[in-house]
Amino acid sequence: MDAASQYALAYALTTTAGVRAMLSLTAVAVAAHFHLVHPPDAFAWLGSTAAMWTLGAFAVVEMLADKVPLLDHVLHVAQIALKPAAGAILVGGAVHAQSHEALVTLMILGGLNALGVHAAVAAVRGASTVTTGGVANPVVSTAEDAGSIGALILTFIAPFAAAAVALAFAVALAIFARGAYRRVRAAQP
Repeated sequence: MDAASQYALAYALTTTAGVRAMLSLTAVAVAAHFHLVHPPDAFAWLGSTAAMWTLGAFAVVEMLADKVPLLDHVLHVAQIALKPAAGAILVGGAVHAQSHEALVTLMILGGLNALGVHAAVAAVRGASTVTTGGVANPVVSTAEDAGSIGALILTFIAPFAAAAVALAFAVALAIFARGAYRRVRAAQP
């Protein structure tokens, strides 16, 4: 995979990690395990059987916990640290940088991307909670699952298309989150 494809793959993965961190890590672990991607030596552990199954188990927990009102908010708070870390690991596992410094810079950018997407998703989830009393949160969570799975499939089939979709998603999510925030603020006495 050429450098541009690696960057597109990394961007799409970190954007998806902002929604479902463990699912994104699991996807890379499965892809590395079956030699669909080839992480740099320092991240070769991603392709191990133990990493694949462990990350897969955490992904299932992440998706199920996100369907439970209140627990979903606790999960979102914990993921303030988890999602940037996942984004950094995903970049490290996807990009063969020319230098250690370049890799560290890219990993930081990947972490920040995942954190930014997470912040927007959390804002939308907060607006859903306020406007529906949390009743819509499991539906929103299921849509997030479906979107993440679709995005991850696209990421490994067509990294450039996935990066374009990820960019469009990030822009739309920021606009939607901003509007949701304004509606919630306007509804408060």
